[in-house]
Amino acid sequence: MSTSTQHQFRYTQTPSKVLHLRNLPWECSEEELIELCNPFGRIINTKCNVGANRNQAFVEFVDQNQAISMVSYYASSSEPAQVRGKTVYIQYSNRHEIVNNKSPGDIPGNVLLVTIEGVEAGDVSIDVIHLVFSAFGFVHKIATFEKTAGFQALIQFTDADTAASARDALDGRSIPRYLLPDHVGSCNLRISYSAHKDLNIKFQSNRSRDYTNPMLPVNHSAIEGAAQPVIGPDGKRREPESNVLLASIENMQYAVTVDVINTVFSAFGTVQKIAMFEKNGQTQALIQYPDVTTAAAAREALEGHCIYDGGYCKLHLSYSRHTDLNVKV
Repeated sequence: MSTSTQHQFRYTQTPSKVLHLRNLPWECSEEELIELCNPFGRIINTKCNVGANRNQAFVEFVDQNQAISMVSYYASSSEPAQVRGKTVYIQYSNRHEIVNNKSPGDIPGNVLLVTIEGVEAGDVSIDVIHLVFSAFGFVHKIATFEKTAGFQALIQFTDADTAASARDALDGRSIPRYLLPDHVGSCNLRISYSAHKDLNIKFQSNRSRDYTNPMLPVNHSAIEGAAQPVIGPDGKRREPESNVLLASIENMQYAVTVDVINTVFSAFGTVQKIAMFEKNGQTQALIQYPDVTTAAAAREALEGHCIYDGGYCKLHLSYSRHTDLNVKV
């Protein structure tokens, strides 16, 4: 279509105080639109980044004559309307006002809702999330959780401007590959605004952090629960160590009580707590020591050994994700 034909097309449309702008640069800002249109009148509303390529926009003048003035000027001018060096095509819109039906996720705020696609809980640690988002400003608080949409995080910044800069830069991007575990290919960030203003973080853990309150209690068991696999000197993964052992007991020909477990395991150090239970028809016990070193010594000495002679009550030991057992009775 020739330029003259496009100009004629503009004139044959029914005038409106709302103009439709096409062929805009990628992610054209509201400020750029206002700068282009301001010479012709007062702008009362805009709608940016419309269309599949996000290169269209709508601009609403306070008066229809102002919109006509802009269309008429560029229809007769030898210099086309331009934004960042790109020629912008202007025509009347078939709408007479701009209605911004914004969802809650589009209303700017200081808290972002981030959906991390392609991962499960534990694949991306809270420390990695903090590292990525703190590049745009001070992160006050982070809370992570799982919903039907996937693994999500709420990230609180000081103000809406800082949150907006992080959203604009990271929405649709992937966390750098070197920050992810080997088994994760890529994970895209889908970011919207949250209705929250101030997150309620009750304790520091692998699920939640408050970077403004260093005196907040630490939930050690929660932090241990999502520990990343440890790589040994041979390059193979080994389970993270803990001060709590999980004992599975095979070939139960004799009774094994809490007192029996205490007698066996206290040979290596003070046993602080014991919890026994049945799981999948097998007797198991959690044994808590004061530190990892004592637990490691007991595990190394007792793994595969039997409590009673004749191969009865054989112990299989592993490290538990717990670090402080909740024994109520």
